[in-house]
Amino acid sequence: MTTRQRSLRLRLIAMAALWCAIALAAAWALLSALFADQVRRGFDGNLAAQLDGVIAASEWQEASGPALRRPLPDPRFQQPLSGWYWQISAAEGPLLRSRSLWDGALPMAENSGSNGGITYQDIAGPNGARLRLAARRLTLTGVEGTVLFQLAGDSAAGMADIARFDRLLAVALVILGLGLIGAMVLVVQVGLRPLSRIGQALGDIRAGRADRLQGAFPSEIQPLADEIDTLLDHQAAVIGRARAHAGDLAHALKTPLAVLANEAERDKSALAAQVRERVMEMRGQVDRHLSRARTAAAAGILGARCDVAPVLEDLIRVLGRLHRDRDITIDTIGLDLTKPAPAFAGEREDLQEMLGNLLENACQWASSRVTARVETGENSLLFTIADDGPGLPPEQRQVVMARGARLDESKPGSGLGLAIVADMAELYQGDLNLSNSELGGLSARLKLPLAH
Repeated sequence: MTTRQRSLRLRLIAMAALWCAIALAAAWALLSALFADQVRRGFDGNLAAQLDGVIAASEWQEASGPALRRPLPDPRFQQPLSGWYWQISAAEGPLLRSRSLWDGALPMAENSGSNGGITYQDIAGPNGARLRLAARRLTLTGVEGTVLFQLAGDSAAGMADIARFDRLLAVALVILGLGLIGAMVLVVQVGLRPLSRIGQALGDIRAGRADRLQGAFPSEIQPLADEIDTLLDHQAAVIGRARAHAGDLAHALKTPLAVLANEAERDKSALAAQVRERVMEMRGQVDRHLSRARTAAAAGILGARCDVAPVLEDLIRVLGRLHRDRDITIDTIGLDLTKPAPAFAGEREDLQEMLGNLLENACQWASSRVTARVETGENSLLFTIADDGPGLPPEQRQVVMARGARLDESKPGSGLGLAIVADMAELYQGDLNLSNSELGGLSARLKLPLAH
């Protein structure tokens, strides 16, 4: 499922637009039907009024039958095939009709109203046009049987009015629908804004700019914000306990190892030498695995953030004092203290341990100079620690990052420094690479996540 298909905003807008379209279509059908019915009722009323005029103007002459005392006021009854016609009929057929019928005749209305009632029906006119027919059957004094009065009118003008109304109504409802959809989009945008604020607040927490969701949220969203804060508190408590347990374990293991080492130092036998060697190896393994355990717990902390400049400056100051007798110079490149310093997306202790191991290793092998370069990528921090020492052949670079590998036993340490750095960098989704240095020695390139 794509992001667009999972979008809550698009779902709300699509559902609202669908129901809006259904409602407007139903409104169009209802209003169109009401208008058409009103037009038909008005047309039928006009036919009834015209028919009453024919009945009022007619008279029955014994010799010649029906006749009109006065002409009808509507000139369309005089114009041939005008679409408006009247006719007076008896049982045997038409007796009198309007000049507009010319030589044609209106069909005899079926089921015409009795007792003076008017009936309506649609018929085909003399020229094929659709006509609306009004008929009324009356009983006249002195006339045998009943007399049928009929009047028909062309309903095309009314149908044209209905069609025009339907078009205008459709255009108006489309415009109204677009306006409603625009309003719904605005309402959805405003309604979902608290969720966007939560996303921004979580981004601030991940970047280390905040440790809790800031601000008040609507009552529907506030429980979610409270639960997120509770989860953050729980995560911090769990990680704190894990770090405390790791510290307790380190203390519990290192104290007996220190006792064994001290006892072995007093004894000069071969067994004591072997004990000293194994104790040193165990110390290195304890340091390595405890560092990895601590980093594994810290690497997933939301909001973990550490400025690079203070850590690097502290390490350089301490190492400069330790190697003062060798006159080692440690220079920083790419770290401008006048600008906002880059930040590492992790714990200060982890950055301190990784950079400390790399700088200590470089100082041990350097002749006179060590450089620490800091660069920032799009989402990464790049540290390059280089020295002017003897360097390292390519075939031995992977060896020195193996557990406990030491190329020179005369150098202090357990041989696990680079392995620890590589493990910790991997837990932070970074890496460690070794190459030749521009100074002639070894260059260690450490990639770590950047805190925005």
